[in-house]
Amino acid sequence: MSKHNHKNDTSSGTKPDSTYLALSGGVGGAKLALGLSQLLAQRLSIMANTSDDFVHLGLNISPDLDTVMYTLADLNNKELGWGLANESWQFMDALKQLNQPHWFRLGDRDLATHITRTEQLKQGDDLSQVTQQLSDALNIKSHLFPMTDQVVSTFVKLEDESALGFQEYFVKEQCQPKISGYFFEGIEKTKPSQSFYDTLSQPSLAAIIICPSNPFVSVEPILSVPHIADTIRQHPAPVIAVCPIIAGQAVKGPTAKMMKELNMPASALGVAEYYQSQYGGLLDGFVIDEKDHHLQPALESMGLSVLVVNTMMNTLQDRVTLADHCLSFAARWTNEHSSS
Repeated sequence: MSKHNHKNDTSSGTKPDSTYLALSGGVGGAKLALGLSQLLAQRLSIMANTSDDFVHLGLNISPDLDTVMYTLADLNNKELGWGLANESWQFMDALKQLNQPHWFRLGDRDLATHITRTEQLKQGDDLSQVTQQLSDALNIKSHLFPMTDQVVSTFVKLEDESALGFQEYFVKEQCQPKISGYFFEGIEKTKPSQSFYDTLSQPSLAAIIICPSNPFVSVEPILSVPHIADTIRQHPAPVIAVCPIIAGQAVKGPTAKMMKELNMPASALGVAEYYQSQYGGLLDGFVIDEKDHHLQPALESMGLSVLVVNTMMNTLQDRVTLADHCLSFAARWTNEHSSS
């Protein structure tokens, strides 16, 4: 659907040449990224988490990148939230018959992406180049890029202190095991994608938006890449985060469960406190759902500007409307703080 079909297209008060950076994990982040892309097209850059990338059956899989990419291309499976629409599973059925690992579902059409990525990486392209080539092939207007071109792997620590790869925890074990922590193997050896520096160096950058993704295993990996959090914190553009928790529950995924197991309050307040304490007051604004309106005074007492709106994105219009609210919120913050 063209962005020009939306009545909210010009209501955000953004300047026509303003650019924006979004940080995104998988399904939840992709929903807001889609809304933003409908309004901004080429003016939007999206930096996606790659710490849950892994090699499976000899193929380089990038779950969050692919979820965002398929969503922006309007090819995603809207019922599942991941994978491609109108998918078939004959490859997986044959794999199962051969008694091979089949817990991570790769659709027949989805395989083309992973094979293409794997081959291009083998030929010497980096992940940023591969992602750009795939995005171009799918006619994606916004600029999607990975947080880093180096390999990072998320592991969760179980109660017995053993480590489990994130995809095994998330997909194979369905997030059932209790966790005592998590870590990102290889993160200290990484550097940000060049596209990150290119985006932040644009004088037109008007806001940095953290999409409603899991703070720990989707957003923290991005911010843990050396120099990313510091560079964002030092940039004059406001940093706005959209809370992935509504009334104590995660819209999708294990965020609330993880917060409880890590002895954190599973609430919008807990998410904001985490971001502010972990990253030295990184956020300028925080977007919460109407069901959490009672938390606004406590959030404002932390020095945050707070926007209370519907953050549940069930339809395309919901995604665009929330994106428009975020852009308006960022513009108001800038106007209010431009003289201070």
